Amino acid sequence: MNMKTVRQTAREKLKGFCRVCPECNGKVCAGEVPGMGGMGTGASFKNNVEALAAFRLNMRTMHGVKQPDTGYELFGQKLLTPILAAPITGNNFNMGGALNEKEWAESIIQGCLTSGSMGCTGDAPDPTMYFAGVDVITEAEGRGIPIMKPRALDEVIKCLRYAEKARALAVGMDIDAAGLVTMAVSPKTKEEMKEIISNTSLPFIIKGIMTVDEAELALEVGAAAIVVSNHGGRFLDHTPGTAEVLPEIAAAIGRQIPVLVDGGVRTGVDVLKMLALGADAVLIGRPLITAAYGGGAEGVALVIRRMTNELKQAMVLTGCATLNDINMDVLY
Repeated sequence: MNMKTVRQTAREKLKGFCRVCPECNGKVCAGEVPGMGGMGTGASFKNNVEALAAFRLNMRTMHGVKQPDTGYELFGQKLLTPILAAPITGNNFNMGGALNEKEWAESIIQGCLTSGSMGCTGDAPDPTMYFAGVDVITEAEGRGIPIMKPRALDEVIKCLRYAEKARALAVGMDIDAAGLVTMAVSPKTKEEMKEIISNTSLPFIIKGIMTVDEAELALEVGAAAIVVSNHGGRFLDHTPGTAEVLPEIAAAIGRQIPVLVDGGVRTGVDVLKMLALGADAVLIGRPLITAAYGGGAEGVALVIRRMTNELKQAMVLTGCATLNDINMDVLY
């Protein structure tokens, strides 16, 4: 299996929903929600890609870094790479349904495990989609992270208990999904988030942080990690790119909890940039849609390994032996 074959197969299976463009930048698919585009003008999606592309790297080659270590540890789980799979669901209405939710989750979770990574599963209007993902995590002996939408408290508790039963590595919430018109979801107050987090023994991840004040609030309510994310630009038009807001958020959090990020990450060089801007690890979404639809678990593993190798090469060419060596000095 190679990337050319994966992309050709994905283009056929995703026809009418994703064009599998040579450059996934949100320009052609702007406004295609449902689908794979960004909300409205697509500005948020495009801002993610453009903000990350705007950063340049300092090349350094007079050093002793020959075999860089991309190892990363999250909640006690040792990984070979800081590149994780973002939570995605809604195959029927966003991707055409060539894969059902269980097949999708199996491709992501198994592909991640094969490549030394970790996969997240997601949530959608039909709650069985969330449970299908958690079932796959159960089969993987808990090696996965289910992410739910900001549902009503009683529904959230059900989702938490299901994740606990699966012995998932962690659990989380897409708080940026609060405006979804297709679901009974809503913003959460500080008190509501405290109650939710206090109702589980699992590490709780808050995904959808785009400002310093909400990052600090996530710390206050007991989050075990945050994900800087505008949900791929799919919910609110005209937000900044995640690479623009990441440095300030990471500086405010320090090393108190892991800071993860998604948005516009397409290559291992992009991963290096996000780590230099303050992230501990990254989540990728759209590249793995192409991977899963084009090659199942093998395709997912292929993409993650390729990006990890690109990261290693970029670390050699910037003089970084470990992930801890990647900092703002890497950026021009």
